[in-house]
Amino acid sequence: MKAQEERRYEAISPFELKNKLIELAERRSESMMLNAGRGNPNWVATEPRHAFFQFGHFSLAESEAQAIRPGFGGPPLKTGGAQRLRTFLETHRGEPGIEFLQRSLDYARNTLSMDEDAFVWELTDAILGDHYPMPDRILDFTDKMLKKFIDQEMCAGEPPQGNFDLFAVEGGTAAMDYIFNTLIENKVLHKGDKIALGVPIFTPYLEIPQLNDYQFVELEIVQDENGDWQYPDSELEKLKDPSIKALFTVNPSNPTSVSMSHESLKTLASLVQNERKDLFVITDDVYGTFVNGFKSIAAIIPHNTILVYSFSKYFGATGWRLGVIAIHEDNILDKKIATLPETDKKALHKRYGVVALEPEKMKLIERMVADSRSVALHHTAGLSTPQQVMMAFFALHALLDSQGEYKKQAQDIVSTRYETLYRALGSEHPNTPYDARYYTTIDIPQLAQQRYGEEFAKHLTIHYEPIDFVVQLAEKKGVVLMDGGGFDSPNMSVRVSLANLPDDAYAEIGTAISDLLSEYHAIWEKIQP
Repeated sequence: MKAQEERRYEAISPFELKNKLIELAERRSESMMLNAGRGNPNWVATEPRHAFFQFGHFSLAESEAQAIRPGFGGPPLKTGGAQRLRTFLETHRGEPGIEFLQRSLDYARNTLSMDEDAFVWELTDAILGDHYPMPDRILDFTDKMLKKFIDQEMCAGEPPQGNFDLFAVEGGTAAMDYIFNTLIENKVLHKGDKIALGVPIFTPYLEIPQLNDYQFVELEIVQDENGDWQYPDSELEKLKDPSIKALFTVNPSNPTSVSMSHESLKTLASLVQNERKDLFVITDDVYGTFVNGFKSIAAIIPHNTILVYSFSKYFGATGWRLGVIAIHEDNILDKKIATLPETDKKALHKRYGVVALEPEKMKLIERMVADSRSVALHHTAGLSTPQQVMMAFFALHALLDSQGEYKKQAQDIVSTRYETLYRALGSEHPNTPYDARYYTTIDIPQLAQQRYGEEFAKHLTIHYEPIDFVVQLAEKKGVVLMDGGGFDSPNMSVRVSLANLPDDAYAEIGTAISDLLSEYHAIWEKIQP
């Protein structure tokens, strides 16, 4: 690809550029392409899936026991289901997923104090998918499991006082779409408002605010590349500006894959509690489960935070589209809506009056549910009930793992690949307890300076387009990586996903990066006087 064409591709999202890089890499017939671009994990959490399909068989038997006619099952009975499930579990003892179901039943009864028959019937009816989701925001059993999961995984077992209201949604992307839309509809944000973005950040969060729907003015809160990708206090202090309405973050970050340190969290909490009580935060914490002792921003300033979590990465479930929005029951957003001008209140009363007799009493998260179906279709809102069963089982998988064995193994998968990559690259890998290691960002000019000196590093940035390295990597080496600059990482940096290829592929990727850099250097040496 020539420089002129590279300049054209620099204007599009790195996720779209990736498709072009795949095309370039596939032209190389002599070797197989290695695509470490998109972060789709190559593992599948098997135990909760075994439980899901085993429970599906039980539930079908429950329906067929109430058959209306041949081939037409009926609604399962609401009574006696727990005992029938125990009989099913005993009959299938030793099969995959059965012990998990037994432990789940015990957990619902002993830890959550749930009525066994009610719990089994809710699960049975939900996995059959024969009714609209009710409650539409989230089913009762899913709500209970996910709240425990959030307490354990997003709050390090130290949840704030009070409860989070939850909305089960179709993955993290749907969550963000719903949040942006409802904040605008409810006059919490307006076109032209100033928002802060913690960068580097997942590319769509750079792109969405610029759309005609929002037209936000963006202020960047920049992580320090040389400070383990943490936010310096001087960057967080930008949030003191009262014109900034909201802060959007990915934590741990994407593409740098590092979570906010406990010190940064304390600094942010102090700033909000003492100087910016009106500031609210939207935090996407999908990678939090890969960091031991992870604490979400929602755990430290719960009244000011909208939390988004997706089950896609940790459990290998991107195709399931499972996510949740969490907003504390006592939050500043509901208070902002309550103090809107009367003209705005009247407009919102008219908007939500078709779904509630007293729409002014609707919480923001309830308005989000209505907005997710354009209000008029509110009666069909809610995440598919079988999806909610799978989500509950994923949450239970973490809750029942008292020794944290699954977490250790999931973290070890990405850590092994991380270390393999850097070993082959011939470079010492960053080492911080806040690193999820799901991705890593390699600053190519910085690597060039370390290996060949500052003059060569300057030559790279002056004489080559920012995406030239990822283009050449695809064309010459058959390796597809993301352009880090598209995430607001340093220009000519690359994002490597440690999730989606076999372990040994990362040795090839590290070698390919190193070899390509040496080829650039060899060209440079030839033109030196």
